[in-house]
Amino acid sequence: MPKEIERKFLLVNDSWREHVSQAVNLRDGLIAFEGGRKVRIRFYNERATLTVKGPRQGITRDEFEYEIPHSDGLAMLDAHCPSGVMEKTRYHVPYGGFEWIVDEYRGILDGIILAEVELPSEDIDFPKPPWAGQEVTGQPEYRQINMLRKRQEALAQAS
Repeated sequence: MPKEIERKFLLVNDSWREHVSQAVNLRDGLIAFEGGRKVRIRFYNERATLTVKGPRQGITRDEFEYEIPHSDGLAMLDAHCPSGVMEKTRYHVPYGGFEWIVDEYRGILDGIILAEVELPSEDIDFPKPPWAGQEVTGQPEYRQINMLRKRQEALAQAS
């Protein structure tokens, strides 16, 4: 069964930008979220995927990702993502033998930048880059759905 094992961090500065090996624009739509499980549609340029993630057990969760037809992805994004669409640029930043991912959000989550590293096991030691600050793995306020809800509430109150 495919697993996702990741740790998430705040950033202390922008020095990671000097080491970016690749940048990809993403659009995500959350189809369903309940009990720590989620179903997401994602566009990587012209590629569309449907991802199903299970609840976390520590920092590990089941993750199934399937490529789907672009037209199906657009239909799901338009009709089945009640929380709206999130946009971000995903930067790949190699450091210490690991590929770090830095997500810089646009649109409703503009200004949020988080780093994560996917690991082969929960107990592996890995070097933390100097630009990675406080670890926020598992903290609910840094989950994408919670960040989105908080911004939507703030926008609703401001109107």
